[in-house]
Amino acid sequence: MKKRTAKTHRKTKETDITVELNLDGVGRYEIDSGLGFLDHMLTHLSKHSRIDTTVKAKGDLNVDAHHTVEDIGLCLGECLLEALGDKKGINRYGNSSVPMEDSLANVSIDLSGRPSCVYNVEYRTDKIGDFDVQCLEEMLRSFSNAGKFNLHINVPYGTNSHHIAEATFKALGQALGAAVKITGKEIPSTKGVL
Repeated sequence: MKKRTAKTHRKTKETDITVELNLDGVGRYEIDSGLGFLDHMLTHLSKHSRIDTTVKAKGDLNVDAHHTVEDIGLCLGECLLEALGDKKGINRYGNSSVPMEDSLANVSIDLSGRPSCVYNVEYRTDKIGDFDVQCLEEMLRSFSNAGKFNLHINVPYGTNSHHIAEATFKALGQALGAAVKITGKEIPSTKGVL
């Protein structure tokens, strides 16, 4: 079987980012975005998806986290799309419901080739530590757009912002891991292409 790996490098005036993915990994990770909380979330994504993930990022954090977070999402999406190849045999769909103490996150994915991000998450605070929670939606939207997949995230309740975010990324990892899994030999679509 062909290795389902990819590597991308994005360099702009605002960021310099390298991302590598191995869809058939075991959840090994090497994450350094310059943003401690984001590193924590991406670690959960790797571990719970069992996708080996490397993220090395330098960005204009003197401005704010927005450009770095958004561009990491773009790079993750580009890598995912490349590593999936023709998508033959993938499960295509994945969903997960993950509790984290007071919070519950429900995530559903369709690796359809059509980008869409539905993000129904409300945080109780504007920041987690010094990390702006608005950046999480930007990263996930960039991820689904560049990766050309449907991503639906619903958090019906939660009182602690850290728990809400952590449940979301753990559920995303579980759903993504299920969606990329090889379960057959054909492209899972009546169209014959994804």
